Amino acid sequence: MSAQLSIPSKKDSVSEEEWQLRTDLAAAYRLVALYGWDDLVFTHISARIPGDEHHFLINPYGMMFEEITASSLVRVDQDANKIDPDDFDINPAGFTIHSAIHAVREDAACVMHLHTTDGIAVSAQQEGLMPLSQQSLFALASLSYHDYEGVALREDEKARLQKDLGNANFMILRNHGLLTTGTSIADAFLAMYILQSSCEIQVRALSGNRPLTPIPGGIVDTIKQQAEQVTKGLGGKLAWPGLLRKLDRIDASFRD
Repeated sequence: MSAQLSIPSKKDSVSEEEWQLRTDLAAAYRLVALYGWDDLVFTHISARIPGDEHHFLINPYGMMFEEITASSLVRVDQDANKIDPDDFDINPAGFTIHSAIHAVREDAACVMHLHTTDGIAVSAQQEGLMPLSQQSLFALASLSYHDYEGVALREDEKARLQKDLGNANFMILRNHGLLTTGTSIADAFLAMYILQSSCEIQVRALSGNRPLTPIPGGIVDTIKQQAEQVTKGLGGKLAWPGLLRKLDRIDASFRD
């Protein structure tokens, strides 16, 4: 982390549980930057802090994802009000989508929303995500869509977003981007990795100007059980320790 930002450590001022959550969320931001999925300082990944206060962690507005640290993350309430007035400001408009989902999905401990080029490309295609790859099947088994209504600033859009998401863990926001939820930060990240990979594969397949071979629909119905077998029932937690080690080798300052 650049010393110019002078962010004091919060490690000794928060619970061990919150610090672990901060570390994992900072890692998710760094991984998004590492894989080239970030959009300058825009988009967000939010994580619910366990407890009855309904507080969340989200990125400070204006910081690049590659700069995010555990201590720089901002704790906010359901209305995007900062709990610590000394924290960096956040983008309240950016929390609109996240707060809508957290409000109705108790299982959505983490919500990840990105503006990747290939994700937006697929979101603009009338067919949406197509069953062209093994990766796409995992997303298609729990995928929903939300039509574009402009920049997500209006309070009344929340209800439509909630209805469109339903119980799905993957969402394509038409003409906008991608969204995933998870019971943990690791699960939300793995879901985004799968969805983003599916979109990249689809864009490349369509650009080949050759006949395509879709996967038969019946196979989609069996994919959830197969996913449990592939990850040994651990979901995103199977790959997460390795991803943290990868970050530690590159730059461990996300833990600050």
